[in-house]
Amino acid sequence: MASSHAKDSSFLGGRIPPEVESMSKYLKDVDQEMFRKILKAVVSSLEGKDCREVMKSIAESSVIPQERLGHIVAGMYRVLSEAIRIPTSSLKQEAFKEDLRELRIPEDFITDFSSVVFGNRRAVLDAATSQNDPHLPTIDEFKWRVDVAISTSSLARALQPSVLMQMKLSDGSFHRFEVPVSKFQDLRYNVALILKEMNDLEKRSILKIQD
Repeated sequence: MASSHAKDSSFLGGRIPPEVESMSKYLKDVDQEMFRKILKAVVSSLEGKDCREVMKSIAESSVIPQERLGHIVAGMYRVLSEAIRIPTSSLKQEAFKEDLRELRIPEDFITDFSSVVFGNRRAVLDAATSQNDPHLPTIDEFKWRVDVAISTSSLARALQPSVLMQMKLSDGSFHRFEVPVSKFQDLRYNVALILKEMNDLEKRSILKIQD
């Protein structure tokens, strides 16, 4: 039962990625000096640096077949990238180490992995990850006003108010649109409904992070 719980709560998710499984299998062919060289290159790559020459040098100086080396590099990259996506307030160091022990990764390598995820360079890795992740523009400025059409081509719309909105986004673009009052009321209702559902979810103990 305890083993199943540990696996379910792994920072890698409920199913271990295939590249991580391959890495754990091939790490037995790697000594600590070579492991640290690869780890340094992987960390540099996560920071957004060009590591092709470094990896070429590692491949040329290693006795490990290139195919196996590729699996090791891919697995190490996946381990670190998945761990860094989780805030340190949610991913505890001992839990991280225990997840790696479940994969039968050597203890010395676990210590090195942990020093990256919970060490001094974590802030740099967080910043690089945030910058590289795909994201949409955010709203920098929002203006609105209510207009009333006194006369239009359609008498049915005469004296009907509408809401004019203008948004300035973080990429510098402007968007202007008109919303009928009925649709604006729908928007208000749906936003209030979503906020209520979010509040209800936060009250459920199953979603609260336990230390």
